[in-house]
Amino acid sequence: MAVRFIDKLRKAARLDPVKKVVVLDSGDEVEFYVTPLTAAERERAKKDARSEDPGEFAMQLLVRKARNGNNQPLFTPGDVAVLKNEVRDSDLQKLMLAVLGSEDEEDPMDYKSPEAGDAEG
Repeated sequence: MAVRFIDKLRKAARLDPVKKVVVLDSGDEVEFYVTPLTAAERERAKKDARSEDPGEFAMQLLVRKARNGNNQPLFTPGDVAVLKNEVRDSDLQKLMLAVLGSEDEEDPMDYKSPEAGDAEG
């Protein structure tokens, strides 16, 4: 039986969470996990951004996709105002770029390993 092309694409997608480490301006390191972006997630984030501003789009992706080591969301939609008003812009930019960045930048998360739950959040 031949494997369908769509099944090959799905298998090749490797949508497992990837660990991201960001060094804040304070020197503190924060880590979180993010899965590669899908077309549906991009469409939802563009819709929720409510403007053509790439910063708003990146903010929506950060809020939607950043997870801790237990795959729990780090932010809620209500955190956008706090992120905009109470977090250094340079740190926020680093976090958003980490979410938008290549999934090959860090190691994929292994939910089976004991370290998988060690991320702060």
